[in-house]
Amino acid sequence: MERRDFLKTATTAAGAAATEQFLAPMLRADEKAPDSGAGGMIYRTLGRTGERVSAIGLGGYHIGKPPLQEQDAIQLVRQAIDRGITFMDNCWDYNGGVSEIRMGKALEGGYRNKVFLMTKIDGRTRAAAAQQIDESLRRLQTDRVDLMQFHEVIRLEDPDRIFADGGAMEAMLDAKKAGKVRYIGFTGHKDPYVHLRMLDYARARQFHFDTVQMPLNVMDAHFRSFAKGVLPVLNREEIGALGMKAFADHVILDSNTVKPIECLHYCLNLPICVQITGIDTQAVLDQALEAARTFRPLTSDQVASLLERTRPVAQEGRYELYKTTNHNDGTARKPEELG
Repeated sequence: MERRDFLKTATTAAGAAATEQFLAPMLRADEKAPDSGAGGMIYRTLGRTGERVSAIGLGGYHIGKPPLQEQDAIQLVRQAIDRGITFMDNCWDYNGGVSEIRMGKALEGGYRNKVFLMTKIDGRTRAAAAQQIDESLRRLQTDRVDLMQFHEVIRLEDPDRIFADGGAMEAMLDAKKAGKVRYIGFTGHKDPYVHLRMLDYARARQFHFDTVQMPLNVMDAHFRSFAKGVLPVLNREEIGALGMKAFADHVILDSNTVKPIECLHYCLNLPICVQITGIDTQAVLDQALEAARTFRPLTSDQVASLLERTRPVAQEGRYELYKTTNHNDGTARKPEELG
C-alpha cells in the first residue's frame, strides 16, 4: 500500500474529528480535562495508566547542554519540581549521558519521589536495549523509571527490529518484569506514517503502548501532521499522548508568526497529556509556568487565527527541520547506538 493511501485509510474514520479538534476547544469535562494545582500547574491523566502528571514536562536534553553549568541545571530541575512540574523527560543518548547524570543528581534528597520519571533508549536489539536500560538507571540513580520509551522511531524498519525475535521489546519486557520499568512507550519525529506503522505492529501482537511522543506545534498542523494523523488514534486507544518541539528549539519562533506563550497555549489546547519543553534558563522556566497558569481552552476563532498566521510559512516543513532533514536524527549520526 502506498504511503498516502495508508495514511488516508488510517485517518478517514478520525478525519472529521481531527478537523473539529483544530477548530474547537480541545478540553472537555472528562478525565483529560486539567486540574489546577498549587502555582497554577495543570495536571492530566496519562492515558489508561491512571497516573496524574503535569501538563508541562521538563525536557531532559536542554539540562545537559554545555553552556549550562551542572549546578545551575540541578537548581532549575528542583525549582521546576517545587513549582509544580512533575513530568521529567530524558534519554540515554542526550549529551553523551550528561543529561541523565545531572537529572539523577537533581533528584537526590527526596525529589525522586515527587516526579514521574521518563527516559528513552536507542537500542533495537535485545542486548543493546538491555545495556542502555541499565546504564540509564545508574546515571539517574534509581532502581526504576516510571516510563521507558523507544527513542527515535523514525525509520520504516524500526518496528520490525524492535518487535523481532531478539529485538529491543524483549529487553523492555524483561525490564518491566524485573521492576525496572513501569510503563512502555515510543517516540519519533519524522513522519506520522512511521508512528502508525509502529502502532499497527503493536496491535497485531496484542501489545498496548502506554505512551507515544511526537512533535506537536503550530506548524505541524499544516505539514505531515502528527496531530491530524496520529493523535486521534492515540485518544481512541487511550494511549497517553506526549507532545514535544513546541518551538522546535527556536526555529518556529524564528518564523516571526507566533509568540512563545501562544505556542505553548496551542499545544496545551490539544487533547494531550503532556507537552514537553526544553528548559535551560530561569526565564524559560518562568515562561513555561506562566503558560500553564494562564491557559484557558482556546476558542475556535483563536485556533483558526493561529493556524491562519502560520499556514503561509508552514506548508513545506520549512520550520520543522526534524521532519525534512536529519538535523535531529541523533541515531543517524551514531548508528552503532541502535545495536
